[in-house]
Amino acid sequence: MEAVFIEVKGIVQGVGFRPFVYNLAISNNLNGWVNNDDQGVNIHLEGDTTSINNFLTKLENSAPPLSKIDSIKKTKIKQKKYNSFEITKSENTSNKTTIISPDMAVCDDCINDINDKNNFRYNYALTNCTNCGPRYSIIKTVPYDRCNTSMANFQMCNDCEKEYMDPTNRRYHAQPVACEKCGPKIALYDSKNQLISSNESAIKDIALKIDKGEIVAIKGMGGFHLICDATNDRVVRKLRERKNRLTKPFAVMFKDIIQIKEFAKLTKKEEEILVSKEKPITLVKTISSKLSSQVAPNIDRLGCFIAYTPLHIILFKHLKNPIVATSANLSDEPIIRQKEELLQKLGNVIDFVLDFNREIINACDDSVVQVVNDDISVLRNARGYAPSSIKLDKKTDKKILALGANQKATIALAFENNLVLSPHIGDLNSITSMEYFERTINTFKNFYDFKPDIIVCDKHPNYESVKWAKTQNIKIVQIQHHYAHVLSTMAEYKLDEQVLAFSFDGTGYGDDKNIWGGEVFIANKKEYKRIKHFKYFKLLGGEKSVKEPKRVALSLLFDTFSLDEILTLDTPTVKAFSTNEIKIMHTVWQKGLNAPFTSSLGRLFDAIASFSGILQIQTYEGQTGLQIEMAYNRNIKEAYTYKIEDEDIDLSMAIKEIIKDNNKELICTKFINMLVNLILDISNLYKLPIVLTGGVFQNKTLLEAVCENLEKSKKRYYYSKNIPLNDGGIAMGQLYSQI
Repeated sequence: MEAVFIEVKGIVQGVGFRPFVYNLAISNNLNGWVNNDDQGVNIHLEGDTTSINNFLTKLENSAPPLSKIDSIKKTKIKQKKYNSFEITKSENTSNKTTIISPDMAVCDDCINDINDKNNFRYNYALTNCTNCGPRYSIIKTVPYDRCNTSMANFQMCNDCEKEYMDPTNRRYHAQPVACEKCGPKIALYDSKNQLISSNESAIKDIALKIDKGEIVAIKGMGGFHLICDATNDRVVRKLRERKNRLTKPFAVMFKDIIQIKEFAKLTKKEEEILVSKEKPITLVKTISSKLSSQVAPNIDRLGCFIAYTPLHIILFKHLKNPIVATSANLSDEPIIRQKEELLQKLGNVIDFVLDFNREIINACDDSVVQVVNDDISVLRNARGYAPSSIKLDKKTDKKILALGANQKATIALAFENNLVLSPHIGDLNSITSMEYFERTINTFKNFYDFKPDIIVCDKHPNYESVKWAKTQNIKIVQIQHHYAHVLSTMAEYKLDEQVLAFSFDGTGYGDDKNIWGGEVFIANKKEYKRIKHFKYFKLLGGEKSVKEPKRVALSLLFDTFSLDEILTLDTPTVKAFSTNEIKIMHTVWQKGLNAPFTSSLGRLFDAIASFSGILQIQTYEGQTGLQIEMAYNRNIKEAYTYKIEDEDIDLSMAIKEIIKDNNKELICTKFINMLVNLILDISNLYKLPIVLTGGVFQNKTLLEAVCENLEKSKKRYYYSKNIPLNDGGIAMGQLYSQI
């Protein structure tokens, strides 16, 4: 007989870990106890050596589906001769390190419960268990006990308490456990906040209103969605008008995978992700015209997701069609989590709102992913995936807070051997978004009793996060934006070596105070050297050129041709301006009036959209990239010409060739092929592992083509899959620079 003390760290709270340990111990005839504290799970085991070894094997290999074990530490101790195995009370220490679990989609067992007429949770819209439901969105602090969540004020009925107290039940210590009798209630209101109906009747009523063409708001797990019938052109157009969202695609929620297949062509991997326990929004190819043309205008991609809460499951029992389900927020603001704020800000957008009285403590948007190279690529890290964590091989002696970028903002924390990335916050362009940013920082500080020794932020002097950092009276380290992109990918793979990195995105503040975005570095964790970049060109009108690709294209024409030559060109770009406008722009270009220099590949994509006639004005970020992908033809093997002079990647020859082609498919394909050739040619100059990073590599066509050719060349390469390639990963890269 022997006794051991086991410490388990990772995502091990609120995921059914203690009942799993309890039942595992009982089945192996072991005595002792298990409890939670704010560092993880502690286990005292007594029994024969073989049984303890069997226990440890299953502990490591058969843990609950929502758990993530980072470490198991076993220490031999003196026997205390327990006569049974028990789950004991949670304990607190002064050192909180437990990683908070993300919110998870409703599990199949709970779906069966709400569909079973003989079950006391039949059609209860807030059903959950230890294998599913809210976590991050309802927790105030650790340990994850009911008193520390927004369920604290709901007293369990006898039936719920019986399950909650039974270690053999899957609802044992499921903190949000409730039923119609004792739990949160559903209520339907009009846009004037007048109560219409409640509970199951409210869900039936709002389904009827959706089918009739009304625009409604429904409370989800981490915030409200704006919802309407996705097959109704009139109502989707009305939603666009009311929300002032001209063409940016809407996500569509479906009843199940069978319904999605009526509208989209899925790969095996896409189907696997869509039905996973996370159920993120997944970008797939559309095949049907049955959806409204207003859902995702002018593109062949659709953001699909499956009903992921019991409320959604019940809603679809009464709906005829799939629904638009887009985040309820004002432009540049975070998702709304309270009915009162919703009615105040979007009362003129919605006709009705379906609410429930369980508070959302921490707002959390829907995750967005796509499949690249038959593997997941996270574009927006949120519900189901975040908070995300990386376990380091060694501990850091500092507590570090990283503030990320200004767009797609996230924050990240380093303590002990943990790197923790927050869910998506959004763009920091409003007072409300900055309040949400600060609230998220305070939330994570509270989770871990975290007081930073160092704050890491961007170098851009006008980023709101940088301004905030400078008010904190804490040591600040500023990391260049595109180097942080490189480091974020290195962090995901725990790389600690020199790499050749292609950091391609839209805009970022460069070391020379120009706008970077097409950079090639040799870098490691502590330093970087920019060895190549796209030759600088001017952004005519500064920020205005980001929304008007024609301005970027015209600037490139000014770099390549004389004014008289340009006025004679028969191209979509020139046709997009009057002669007088071109002359004015030429003066702006010559004198550099509000025309900053940039090396941005993201802006070069914009120029290609203009040259090819795809679009001259874009209404949302990434629109040009999506439409260029649509025009790509794999059968075209030609590529445009470029040359490298010292550090400059010069595309003047390519611009001349583009003007001659004057064909959408040809221009888009040869441009992407040129980028593939460029990356391969530079890679062949160095015997280093390759990192592909930055928002441009969200372009699936480009990334897959680059990877295919690097494979053929037997190159070792990396790109982020679980951390966003875009600015949502910047905070993790900033952290990694200090480890």
